[in-house]
Formats: sequence, C-alpha cells, structure tokens
Amino acid sequence: MKKIILCVACAAALTACNNGASKKEQALTQERDSLMQVISDKDTELNEIMGTVNEIQEGFRRINEAEGRITVNNGDVESETSKQMIRENMQYIQDAMAQNRDMIAKLKERVRTSGINADKLKKMVDDLSAQLEEQKVKVQELEARLAEKDIVIAQQGEQITALSENVSSLSEENKAKSQTVAEQDKQLNTAWYVFGTKSELKEQKILRKGDVLQSNDFNKDYFTKIDIRYDKEIKLYSKSAQLLTNHPAGSYKLEKDNKGQYVLHITDPGTFWSVSKYLVIQVR
Repeated sequence: MKKIILCVACAAALTACNNGASKKEQALTQERDSLMQVISDKDTELNEIMGTVNEIQEGFRRINEAEGRITVNNGDVESETSKQMIRENMQYIQDAMAQNRDMIAKLKERVRTSGINADKLKKMVDDLSAQLEEQKVKVQELEARLAEKDIVIAQQGEQITALSENVSSLSEENKAKSQTVAEQDKQLNTAWYVFGTKSELKEQKILRKGDVLQSNDFNKDYFTKIDIRYDKEIKLYSKSAQLLTNHPAGSYKLEKDNKGQYVLHITDPGTFWSVSKYLVIQVR
C-alpha cells in the first residue's frame, strides 16, 4: 500500500512540474510573438513612410519634366496651340505641387507621431519641404517669364504699327515694373500656418500663457508658407482642432473627413487672411 501511495505522489509531482514548465514556455512564446509583432509593425510603418517619400520624389521629377516642356523663345510669337500647351503644362505643375504639398504635410504629421529614427525622419521631411520651396520659386520665376513674354509680344505689335523708336526702353521699363508687381503680388498672397499640440506650440514659443504670437521670438521656421490663391484646404490629421488666431467667421469651415479627422476649408481667402497672415491651430 505504501508503495502505491508513493508512486501516486511522484506522478502528481511530475505532472505539476510539467504543467509549470508548460506555462513558462507558453509565456515566453507569447512574449516572443509580441516582440515580433512590434518589429513587424515598425517595418510596415517605415515602409509606408519611405513609400510616401518615393511618391513625393516622383512628383518632383514629373514637375521638372513639365517645366522642361515649357519654352520661352525670345522674339517668337507662339501659336495658339503652343500657348494652350503651355497653359496645360502650367496647370499640371500647379496640381503636382499641390499634391506634393499635401503629401509632405501628411508625412510631417506621420513622423511627428512616429518613434522610428525620429531625428533622421524629421531631417528628411525638412529637406523635402526645402525642395518644395525651391520648386515653388522656380515655378514663380517661370510664371514671371511667361508674363514678360506676353508684354514683349504686345510691344512688338505696337512697333510694327507705329514704328516707335522707343520700344527697347519701354520694354526695360515694363520689365522692371512687371518684376516689381510680381514681387508685390507674391508678398500680398503669402501666408503662414502651423498646427500642433499645446506642448509643441509652447515649445516653439508660439503659445505663451494662453496667448498666441504675443512675442517676436517665436520659431518662424516652424510655420509652413503657402500661397493663399491656391492653398484653400489644410488637412489637420486630428480629431480635435481649434483655431487660436483670429479669422472672421463665415470665411472658413472646420469639417471632418471620412476618418473623423478635421480639415480646414478656407471658403473666402480674402476675408480669412484679412486680419492676420499667420494661422495657428491647436490639435491633439
């Protein structure tokens, strides 16, 4: 009888040990699977970010190609067909610029909330933003040259009709005026916007003690420069948004997209930017 009891006790102890080892092994397996999932998620996020970067770079390549298709020949009057092609290419460039601007803003927000090599990713986004600004300057210079071309064509018509000897001097004078008007127009239609959390706005000295832009030492480089003639929609990528700067009611709408994230629609740009050319939005 004692031998039977001893055997039963040993079997029970062995079963308990096996169960304990099994639970420990199961816990280690779950921990390993959890870590593998984290790594997989980070890889997926990084691949998505780099995919967006590649799309942006492809957009810049297409813009450069479109710019190469636009030629401004001195003294030659383009046909209506050529002018139509120029207009179509310029529209294509504007659309591609707007698409790149939107993707860079989205990428900036994605990087802000990402923990993957945050500093390197931010530097990459800053470089893309700088490239976009350089591209914008090139497009504006191209627009100015096209406007100048139209002026030269008009003056050549006057020379043929009136045989004026002062066309050259008038051309230079009009060129200078055109450049001045273009620069003034650029300044008048330039605005800056920023959106961020309360802590981020405080860190950049944009928000102080509940007041916005009350000092001149806030970080102006943190803002994104836009052309108010074309940029009438700002995606905020947040389910909470509040305008901190003053902009007239009725000149804008804050609406949610299909993901429940806010988008600012500027319905009346002239009125919206009449109070301030700086826009500050607090998100969470």
